[in-house]
Amino acid sequence: MKAVIQRVASARVDIGGQTAGAIEAGLLVLLCAERGDADAVADRMLAKILKLRIFSDEAGKMNRSLQDIGGGLLVVSQFTLAADVSGGNRPSFTQAAAPDEGRRLYDYFVAQARAAHPVVATGEFGADMQVHLVNDGPVTIPMQMTA
Repeated sequence: MKAVIQRVASARVDIGGQTAGAIEAGLLVLLCAERGDADAVADRMLAKILKLRIFSDEAGKMNRSLQDIGGGLLVVSQFTLAADVSGGNRPSFTQAAAPDEGRRLYDYFVAQARAAHPVVATGEFGADMQVHLVNDGPVTIPMQMTA
């Protein structure tokens, strides 16, 4: 499973001109399930995201987590994180999970996030989405978890 985590002052995802999900300060998570991923991988990814100490404390050091600050979590599916560009000029997405399994893992991740954290918003799996964000820092962290 791959993710790109962005610390944001605010973020929202629009679908067809309507806002599907929005948060104030917190984390925007672009999430990609890959072939062979299982629920346990999603669980580890979520636990790591919720506890990443990437928010400033009183001394200005990145020492506080999303849970510490009570910030929002916006989860957006993005299979293109599985892109392999080592061949020609057209990315290959063969490492992305099959659509049904990708949806299942995304839904599982979101359900677990909602059970563990009070402020969770989402996009819509497989939809054409426009993501708007104010990156705070900027702080952008790529993550990968494997079985």
